Amino acid sequence: MESIKKKINLRRLGTLAITLYIVFLIGPIAGLDVPAIAAAIKANPLQLVQFLIIGISNGAIIAIIALGYTMVYGIIELINFAHGDVYMIGVFTSLTVLSVTGTLDSKDPVKIILGLILALVIAVAFCAALNASIERLAYRRLRNAPRLAPLISAIGMSFIVENVGLMWAAQAWLVPSFGTTGGASQKVFPDMIGALFKATGFNGGDVNLFASTDIALRLTAKDVLVIVLAVALMIGLYLFVQRTTLGKAMRATAQNRDAAKMLGINIDWVITATFLIGGGLAGAAGLMAGLYNNTAWWFMGFRAGLQSFTAAVLGGIGNITGAMLGGFLIGLLASFSDGYLNARWTNAWVFATLVLILLFRPTGLLGEQTGQKA
Repeated sequence: MESIKKKINLRRLGTLAITLYIVFLIGPIAGLDVPAIAAAIKANPLQLVQFLIIGISNGAIIAIIALGYTMVYGIIELINFAHGDVYMIGVFTSLTVLSVTGTLDSKDPVKIILGLILALVIAVAFCAALNASIERLAYRRLRNAPRLAPLISAIGMSFIVENVGLMWAAQAWLVPSFGTTGGASQKVFPDMIGALFKATGFNGGDVNLFASTDIALRLTAKDVLVIVLAVALMIGLYLFVQRTTLGKAMRATAQNRDAAKMLGINIDWVITATFLIGGGLAGAAGLMAGLYNNTAWWFMGFRAGLQSFTAAVLGGIGNITGAMLGGFLIGLLASFSDGYLNARWTNAWVFATLVLILLFRPTGLLGEQTGQKA
């Protein structure tokens, strides 16, 4: 047994050495110039803090989406590829609600706040219902089928939801709000936080909270809102899963579905509730992303889904805390790569980091090695 472990460790070290050699060999092409990076940090250390703020903010959004992936996988061991597209629907739902209620053109701070709250509630409810409907229509009948069948079904649902978003974006009556014609073009998600600051006159109407200081940093109200809301949702979900009856039922179902069923747990309801919660989180992330990045696009769910799934795997698929950690790490990696390396190689650096971590932690940073579920 000891000899087997030594061989495995030697193989991992060998793979790591080869990987690092390749990284340093092609690194300069991808922007990995260590002396130049060190000089840039030394010349402007506050820029490093700025990239840290951007990375944490984007990582918070990625973490919220990743929670939906990891919850579903933890319960039924299915990668819900449509989850990223549900998040995209959340962006369009929020934008549509803000348009219909007249919030986009309002200069009344009370109306803006109420409009944002309404958009959040409707986006969460609509995406939760959509995600649960996907489970009911596409996944439930395939629950005991070979694993390839639900996997293909998930990919198919992803294409369907994407095209729903494409048709949604093409609606002529939404053109004044979306800013452009044609469903394929990117839409403008107005800066409602900036509009709120201008309406109230807080901080002179500047969303940069450091605007009145001599600090050469940009910490905006959008950064604070995204981080605070994301952390609140994460903590709330963690407490829900750990301390509520339904949360305990979810954990029991994740450990052994058949045993949980024999104990009287309604498996179908637990799975539906998991999809409801995951969809609701995707809807909240949709509003957060729209307010932060000020854009809406029918294909934005693909990249967000890819990053979020990577975050879930990096942190430990099926582990809620791991999904949070993975989301923040992906956000920070992407931010520093865009800032100090080469933005065109950002995804390559993210996945290279994932490969290196999985070499030594095949189950992710916080994942645990478990046996095959019954």
